[in-house]
Amino acid sequence: MFAVVQSELPKSSLLNRYRESGAFTDCFFVDIDRTVTQADYIRAFYTTLPFKTERLILKWSISKPSTDEEASLLAEGKIERFAAWYVEAREDNQLLLSDFRDRTRSWLMAVPAEEGTRLYFGSAVVPEVDAETQEARMGKGFSLLMGFHHLYSKILLSAVKRRLLRAGDAG
Repeated sequence: MFAVVQSELPKSSLLNRYRESGAFTDCFFVDIDRTVTQADYIRAFYTTLPFKTERLILKWSISKPSTDEEASLLAEGKIERFAAWYVEAREDNQLLLSDFRDRTRSWLMAVPAEEGTRLYFGSAVVPEVDAETQEARMGKGFSLLMGFHHLYSKILLSAVKRRLLRAGDAG
């Protein structure tokens, strides 16, 4: 799958605040042998076939539709809401989105690499606090979905790399 690697979060990651607070976090990256802007990465990520499938599921399951045009507007910093997410933080090379329930975060970062660009994708899952015990817990489906989430993360980054390589060949 285009050498998608699971790794530690970079020190500069906007997801580190969640890791430090005890939330689950993960991080994957893929290298691409050309220069990719953060905006190009965001646009490619949210318009790949795997993610379009997720967008369709969100449209029908929770009435949170989105379009490729909205993905471009998000990439350009012109909108703050996209499908089931809102922008929590943005830097020149990073984007941190929170879902509308504030339980999960999605993070994208593009940084220069030795021969091109390294594209990072990570997630955070914030524990629920039990109203009675005040204990933080991840929820019933968390462990069951982890294997799928890791595979899906790799599929997404592979699809992004394919899309960006095709765009580079065409340009």
